[in-house]
Amino acid sequence: MPSSNIVPTVTLNSGAEIPQLGFGVFRVDADEARRVVTDALEVGYRHIDTAAVYGNEQQVGEAIAASGVPRDELFITTKLWNDRQQSAEAAFDESLERLGLDYVDLYLIHWPAPKRDTYVEAWRSLEKIAESGRARSIGVSNFEREHLQRLFDETSIVPAVDQIELHPAFQQRDVTSFAREHGINIEAWGPLGQGKYNLLELPEVTSAAEAHGKTAAQVVIRWHLQSGNIIFPKSTHRERMAENFDVFDFELSRAELDAITALERGGRVASSPADVN
Repeated sequence: MPSSNIVPTVTLNSGAEIPQLGFGVFRVDADEARRVVTDALEVGYRHIDTAAVYGNEQQVGEAIAASGVPRDELFITTKLWNDRQQSAEAAFDESLERLGLDYVDLYLIHWPAPKRDTYVEAWRSLEKIAESGRARSIGVSNFEREHLQRLFDETSIVPAVDQIELHPAFQQRDVTSFAREHGINIEAWGPLGQGKYNLLELPEVTSAAEAHGKTAAQVVIRWHLQSGNIIFPKSTHRERMAENFDVFDFELSRAELDAITALERGGRVASSPADVN
């Protein structure tokens, strides 16, 4: 079994260390989630990313409890859904209970949901949760520059991360540069483009894969890691989980990195933050 110790960590502005490569359970059905997370932990993942709206927090917690992995070796993230922004502390308590944990390592506002205009109120609640120690770090997801700036202007704690759609065709350079200027780390969701375009067939990717004896997916994951992104590809298949984890024995050259970076085309494959409420 690969060692989880090979995964590099990133230091968040809270002082916490987060494994740069994790495992996501977006769209993992509840009846499969326990088995899937168990497989991921056995492969070597120690960073698990879930959310209240995924409907699988309980099963994620069951897999963690049964794994025998010490809690202090795990990094667990969950998220606040949009309709609970005005009752964030209660929603957090419910997530913690479903997970069966005393604390989470990272708690995120899932979307800014700007038409609700309650994300600042929600962030103030997350600040209280962080002060209580029940969330070791707090952050946001799908926030754009204007949403981050408002938090800077109206609240006290700078988010530890901004988790955003990010893959070679859609790199969100304006958001990422702004966030990093303010000490916010970037987490990339949909790091392989969710299979919604031919990313893994593009010559910039396949030529690097051939050169290193790796798969196209491994090359894209490596591009993210070398670009400084925190990522958590999702799979329900143990073999693919292991493949996605096997990315620490090679490095892309500067030319290979630049070629993949040049694939940017504004190719968002999922919802815009302005449209999610």
